[in-house]
Amino acid sequence: MRKRARIIYNPTSGREAMRNDLVDILAVYEQAGYETSAFATTPAPNSAKNEATRAAKEGFDLIVAAGGDGTLSEVVNGIAGLEHRPALAIIPAGTTNDYARALRIPRDDPIAAAKLILRKNKKFKIDIGQAGDNYFMNIAAGGTLTELTYEVPSQMKSLFGYLAYLAKGAELLPRIKPVEMDIKYDGHEYRGQASTILIALTNSVGGFEQIVLDAALDDGKFTMIIVKESNLIGMMRLMAKALQGKHIGDPGIIYAKASEIDVTPVDPKDRVMINLDGEYGGDAPMHFRNLKQHLEVVANLDEIPDDAITMSPDMKRVEDYFVREVDNIHDDDSSQK
Repeated sequence: MRKRARIIYNPTSGREAMRNDLVDILAVYEQAGYETSAFATTPAPNSAKNEATRAAKEGFDLIVAAGGDGTLSEVVNGIAGLEHRPALAIIPAGTTNDYARALRIPRDDPIAAAKLILRKNKKFKIDIGQAGDNYFMNIAAGGTLTELTYEVPSQMKSLFGYLAYLAKGAELLPRIKPVEMDIKYDGHEYRGQASTILIALTNSVGGFEQIVLDAALDDGKFTMIIVKESNLIGMMRLMAKALQGKHIGDPGIIYAKASEIDVTPVDPKDRVMINLDGEYGGDAPMHFRNLKQHLEVVANLDEIPDDAITMSPDMKRVEDYFVREVDNIHDDDSSQK
């Protein structure tokens, strides 16, 4: 029997580029030997998730998530809890496309992304995270800094991408306040104040690739970062160090590897919202579990060296500018003492 592929695409993602390329993308998967069909997501809740579940239960061999990180997250949540999980391909068409970046999938050429299926060395099994009843592929986060992902307007994200997050993050910095947390991870425990906790599966966090330097895609371990710092100037300095990959060992953070993590506010009145791959995923207390090599994905394996860090010129200019501004703040602060 011929293999079947189902493309689940967001017709409004990436300035509606998918509509123009869909016929050519269908042809690529047909060339790869798949009887291929497509489904356009709708504004209805869980549209992509429900279609992914239906296609998996119908016995499709490959599901293609075509859209931004939100579409990909829904598709993963539609198949991760099933016994039969089709292979997953990704065609980026959103703003940050964190997971596509980590897999070295072309992010500005949907047809080139589709053509990865034509390569001989193209699939491998990757870890995903489980948080309560939900799943995530890239990052889970909780704390004040994560609020910016809820507050950036969708239109602003479409137009400006990661610049929108950076601008909103700078606006939110004065509002950061720590929460007393009890965080248990693989036999260890941290009990104290934390402004943010990041639980990462890849090295791409909001488009920045220096924050989680040692993430592996299939080792069964999260990289966990607990940010204890909450002072405005201190937080900005720590962010600048993180953008340069110089934050590991800083006394303002805890940086550790773990397969299971429990996050609990010490005071039940403190609300800690959990963000999973850019979407609200519930409130702590929450248990996080790494599902080792749980999904098979199509990736650009020829360009995923263990220590690879790629960065666009635009992203480099943004990071350089931010670091310079923090240095200026540091100089001004020192001169006033």
